[in-house]
Amino acid sequence: MDLSEIPGKPGVYLMKNARGTIIYVGKAKHLRRRVASYFSGSRCRGAKTEMLIRRIASVEVILTHTEQEALILEASLIKLHRPRYNINLKDDKRYPSLRLDTTHRYPNLTVVRKIRKDGARYFGPFSSSKAVRQTLQVINRAFRLRKCRSKNFHRRSRPCLNYQMNLCHAPCCFDVDPDDYRKVVKEVELFLRGRTPDLIRDLRREMHEAAAVEAFERAAVLRDKIFALEATLEKQRVVSTDFKDRDVLAVVEKGGMFVITLLSVRGGFLLGSRHFEITETLSGEPDLLGTFIRQYYREEGDLPGEILTSRPIDDTELTAGYLSGIRGEKVRIIAPRRGEKRALVNMALENARSRLENALAAADETAAVLERLKQRLKLARLPRRIECFDISNISGTHPVAGMAVFTDGRPDKGAYRKYIIRNVSRPDDYAAMAEVLRRRYAREGDDTPYPDLMMVDGGKGQLNIATAVIDSLGLSGRFDIVAIAKKDPARGEKDDRIFKPDRVNPVRFGKDRSALFLLQRIRDEVHRFSVSFHRRRRSKSAFASRLDAVRGVGEKRRKILLKHFGSLRKLRAATVEEMAALPGMNRTVAEAVAAELSRDTAPGKAGGLG
Repeated sequence: MDLSEIPGKPGVYLMKNARGTIIYVGKAKHLRRRVASYFSGSRCRGAKTEMLIRRIASVEVILTHTEQEALILEASLIKLHRPRYNINLKDDKRYPSLRLDTTHRYPNLTVVRKIRKDGARYFGPFSSSKAVRQTLQVINRAFRLRKCRSKNFHRRSRPCLNYQMNLCHAPCCFDVDPDDYRKVVKEVELFLRGRTPDLIRDLRREMHEAAAVEAFERAAVLRDKIFALEATLEKQRVVSTDFKDRDVLAVVEKGGMFVITLLSVRGGFLLGSRHFEITETLSGEPDLLGTFIRQYYREEGDLPGEILTSRPIDDTELTAGYLSGIRGEKVRIIAPRRGEKRALVNMALENARSRLENALAAADETAAVLERLKQRLKLARLPRRIECFDISNISGTHPVAGMAVFTDGRPDKGAYRKYIIRNVSRPDDYAAMAEVLRRRYAREGDDTPYPDLMMVDGGKGQLNIATAVIDSLGLSGRFDIVAIAKKDPARGEKDDRIFKPDRVNPVRFGKDRSALFLLQRIRDEVHRFSVSFHRRRRSKSAFASRLDAVRGVGEKRRKILLKHFGSLRKLRAATVEEMAALPGMNRTVAEAVAAELSRDTAPGKAGGLG
């Protein structure tokens, strides 16, 4: 690697491994100095970072005119390539958020896992599903927004149970004043944005005004709403006296593991916290925190005007300008040293250290389980990466397979794989397993690492197939192979059985249950994964076969209907108007689809798949 050829200009550098895969993306004001710093030994690095740097085989650079352009390009490339040693927030984006559909005449709240640019307003992400449910309970009790889905709104002929329980205004069935409803929506927005004290003050004023004109029924409704909000407010903690919106970020490191903790403060109240564990990165703390901020807020809907950090980040002004462009208003990034703001940072640091200690303790416990598993099964290496395969079909129809991957004892869902069985036309799980294993381990154009332990769901028969396939590929000895079979109570078996090649009897785990529980958990996970895939594939096939009989519905329209409705049950419930409104559809074709599906409900005919 000739560093002298790298220009001393601003830009982005892409580090690649021996296979040419991008493993890290960074930005720099002076590219040559920044890249050289990784190899000069001038940085204070641990053994783990040194090992990561040794995996760098080549560096590609992209020049930009300014540092700001480099910063924006870095964020885009990280999102596009998701390099292994950069911060990857893909899974964290699956935290639940609340979506307020303001495009509808009567907006409602729904729980979503992905934030889209669709004109709706999003609140969150929340730290857990439990936090979302608790928030929705308060909103349902105090504000009574509608609960029905927008696609079902116009089809309802009578109100649902929520109306009977006084949890919904039922605008789907009754003439609810849109202006009054919008006022309630504004109140919900204030509550979700942490403006509960302001909202209570406004409601208390309205309650007194209603009582003054002897509108006692309305005053009672407002009183109950105030009580519900005050009960929620009591659980929230005041952490700043200036009552401003801000996020607080702290990063800690130990043993090569980083934890970033984010505290959300709105209106002076601490609304919640989130933790991000990072185990592999080429960044130090200042780099890591700056990159995290740019990635996290790239598409985040709730970007406050102030971000406090536990230490100064690199390129503070550039990052603040970048976030200001996203927010449309000025954003300040501060690393406070004293006062109330420093107290907030110290609170975040305390939470981060606690999370880090718990994570390290859990990692030590998992490492101990993996070590015992290695000893019990007499494995050649510690089973840090375990791959497990399962076949799913019904009488040989729509056969599929799933591969689940556990890394260091935890599901690595980004590495899961689905397989559609192509070459087996009859019910034959052995042949299906052989096909899947050849496709996984043939390695043609695949840089996925080999497992330390490969497991198949089944008994000795599946184990023999797996061993034969791996031998035929010349991979014998590259990793260990086992099979897991369900216990047979009729034979007095109390535990699932683990089989190894060249061993007649299953391995006994005795009183050491934790190692066996890990294998059972992996087996259950791959079974869930493969069965879910099979059900979706079977449902799509049933969907397509019914629509094949409809004149005017080809591949394109079938995909449009499937994408929008998802199942035959939902398509049957749709109106002609809803189908006709989809792109590429018209009323004539929609009526033909409705007529075909109505045959399912004809007297004497059973319904189809849902």
